Amino acid sequence: VQLQASGGGSVQAGESLRLSCAMPRKITSVFNGYHMAWYRQAPGKQRELVARISTGGDTYTADSVKGRFTISRDGSRKMVFLRMNSLKPEDTATYYCHAQQRETQSESWGQGTQLTVSS
Repeated sequence: VQLQASGGGSVQAGESLRLSCAMPRKITSVFNGYHMAWYRQAPGKQRELVARISTGGDTYTADSVKGRFTISRDGSRKMVFLRMNSLKPEDTATYYCHAQQRETQSESWGQGTQLTVSS
């Protein structure tokens, strides 16, 4: 499936930003069959899971962002969001939207959106 991520940018430490990811070419019932997640990859580092939300709305948030980042989804808009508060320079990375079909386990990645946090 096609995923379109957006919302990255350059901010100062302590500021907030929201990333969005859309699944524009699928109907809501299809979107609702996907677990959605955000990953990030900083230069020279491996891609890591930031947050995940299941088809049922259960969430997981990495310890490194817990209490600052919140993942949510809107089935009617076929979108997943990552609300990021109290941003830190170490949050600087390219953020990727990820979808995994609940039954087939097939996976898709968005194109990545860059976040730069300056101190």
